[in-house]
Amino acid sequence: MAEKDVLRLPAELLYANELEALKKEDEQENKPAGWQLSPKAVLKFVTGGKAGGTAVTPKYIGHNRLVEIAIATLLTDRSLLLIGEPGTAKSWLSENLAAAICGDSGKVIQGTAGTGEEHIRYSWNYAMLLANGPSDEALIKSPVYRAMETGSIARFEEISRCASEVQDALISILSEKTVAIPELGRELPARRGFSIIATANTRDRGVNDMSSALKRRFNIIVLPAPASLETEVSIVTKRVAEISGNYRLKAKLPSNDAIEKIVTVFRELRNGLTLDEKQKLKSPAGVISTAEAISLITNSMALAASFGDGNVTDEDLAAGLQGAVVKDEDKDKLVWKEYLENVMKKRGASWRGLYNSCSGMNN
Repeated sequence: MAEKDVLRLPAELLYANELEALKKEDEQENKPAGWQLSPKAVLKFVTGGKAGGTAVTPKYIGHNRLVEIAIATLLTDRSLLLIGEPGTAKSWLSENLAAAICGDSGKVIQGTAGTGEEHIRYSWNYAMLLANGPSDEALIKSPVYRAMETGSIARFEEISRCASEVQDALISILSEKTVAIPELGRELPARRGFSIIATANTRDRGVNDMSSALKRRFNIIVLPAPASLETEVSIVTKRVAEISGNYRLKAKLPSNDAIEKIVTVFRELRNGLTLDEKQKLKSPAGVISTAEAISLITNSMALAASFGDGNVTDEDLAAGLQGAVVKDEDKDKLVWKEYLENVMKKRGASWRGLYNSCSGMNN
């Protein structure tokens, strides 16, 4: 299948030109075992800059020092755990770090209630196992197994969604850097360059708490929500432009003013306080994250492209806001109605169009 027909390209293909430019610039640098770029080049790939004549776009907009700590962690024998609220770019940072370091971000375990220990270690092709007994051909390698075998990075998304006993299958791997295969009478030692980047959602605390023994094997970095309105607007604008381009939406990117209004609504409902800190607000039960804002505006562009003239209107944005805030709960409807009447309605003429469109949908 041609790349142009793929719905979502992995970071190593999406930014292939940038990675090649960084490799050329980085030729004289000493690289850690298993790394295709030096730590400084990895940092530039993630935070942005110039590589020769190629502009390197920032993939993570936030505290550069946190990215430096993450990269430094992956140089050691400790794995990396990224923790944060939904929408703080944990998965996006994880993917881009893996793409920059080893050129492959695809060795992924998606943590769910159904994830088993075999997803972490290995499993078997049972037809071949029954026919010929244990063999290399019958062995099905997990993403962690393949990362150990090749000296690369495995990603473990939403690790706290897995049962505690499944999580603890990682302890021996992270401690001994080996996987025992008793059926074949051998062990697989990890090659240099192997590490794991895991992510965990703070909203999932208490679902399946990680054991203290497992936590000790990780260096934990907490990714904060965007510190300012301007930073969050910048993040949303950049990601919407990338995603809408990938989806080939035939709509214009909303104005900076429209994006700022959406982000303002999200920040105020998320924090339970207006931006001027003069009025307390009720927060909805659902997640009001930066990722939700990106999705909302992208969907608004799809509406404008499919059923409008390609220009995102207040009606398009209002449709997304209604769905983002009100998650089929009576409480959410009340919270949203109070926000419309007590905050948005009083903001004057510049907000009048969005208010009218939201009120019309809320009736």
